[in-house]
Amino acid sequence: MDESVTFRSAAPRLMDRVRETLRFYHYAYNTEKSYIEWILRFIRFNAKKHPREMGKFEIERFLSHLAVNRNVAASTQNQAFNAIMFLYNKVLDTPMELDIRAKRTSKAKRLPTVLCKDEAKSLLSCMSGTAKILAGLMYGSGLRSLEVVRLRIHDIDFENNQIYVRDAKGGKDRTTIFPDTLHQPVREQIEAV
Repeated sequence: MDESVTFRSAAPRLMDRVRETLRFYHYAYNTEKSYIEWILRFIRFNAKKHPREMGKFEIERFLSHLAVNRNVAASTQNQAFNAIMFLYNKVLDTPMELDIRAKRTSKAKRLPTVLCKDEAKSLLSCMSGTAKILAGLMYGSGLRSLEVVRLRIHDIDFENNQIYVRDAKGGKDRTTIFPDTLHQPVREQIEAV
């Protein structure tokens, strides 16, 4: 037998199991990437110990570190918490207490900056071509960037002024308005493509 041949363990590696489990539960690809990154950060933070060797104390310490030392937003801390809970509850099949008492982020919540109508018109007037159409759909129909990129011809209903958004955030379908002002540019784009 050749000594240079190495055999892989029949048991899947932890991160492979995380990926498989995320896909089994039909998590979005972006969520998969995010959860994997948080799980790896959690493991690295705890000196690369296997999660089975860790518990509530290490989770609280990691989440508190994010709030105190990294000054992350509350939503970021929640995402890290959800990734770690997924790891324990779904991948390792080790029910973890939800009574995690980590220090919470104290950042003040701020309202999002929203362009007024004139600012949006000014911004759109500086654009041209496909970028202008996509930005117009995002502004006029309230589409997210990924939603507008995924649009297909049969998702656009010119007669009823509607756009069908398929497999949107949370895996749900929805409809939104299709502004009259975008009908002609969208028709021209469809013909050009």
